[in-house]
Amino acid sequence: MNCLLCEQRLASIPSWKSLLAVEKTSLICENCSKSFERVDIKEEGDVIDQITSIYTYNGAMREYLHQYKFLQDVALAGVFANELRSELARKDAIVVPIPMHPQKKIERTFAHVEEMLASARIPFKDLLIKTNTEVMGEKTREERLSMRNLFAIKPGSTIHNTTYILVDDIYTTGTTLRHAASVLKEAGAKRVEAITLIRAEK
Repeated sequence: MNCLLCEQRLASIPSWKSLLAVEKTSLICENCSKSFERVDIKEEGDVIDQITSIYTYNGAMREYLHQYKFLQDVALAGVFANELRSELARKDAIVVPIPMHPQKKIERTFAHVEEMLASARIPFKDLLIKTNTEVMGEKTREERLSMRNLFAIKPGSTIHNTTYILVDDIYTTGTTLRHAASVLKEAGAKRVEAITLIRAEK
């Protein structure tokens, strides 16, 4: 098997764990793995009770996101499956991916956050709908912070008095996550946390 990023042959040493499928597998080589810089940020927020980010937004991560999201290389959904599983496996909560607007999903052909969770074998509930088609990455910090009504509860969904964990690919100003958390809390959520793969500079 080759690395999904640099296409170099992956070194593999057979073991009983790998044969029994209990060993963590990697889709990228050691060199590519080392190019991603971990930050492991955990902090309390205002609307969001706790925010966790795993990696920083360096050059390697920028290239990964471009290839995965915009070049539509869906095979890359599983690159960080082990890391996401490690963060979410010990959480007794309902996992909710940040959704794309339906029109954007048609254009991109897949929902990137949902694909990452599915690749990590993490159960999730599709409880939110995005009501705005604007792309956050094309806005200034001030424009992001002034936005209103990004999400709504999906019709027919019930929000319980329990903990929910929002999952998104990247945290910049936190506007997207705060909007989603507000909607969930207004609908009855007791606590809302968030986990993002990346933390970018504000």
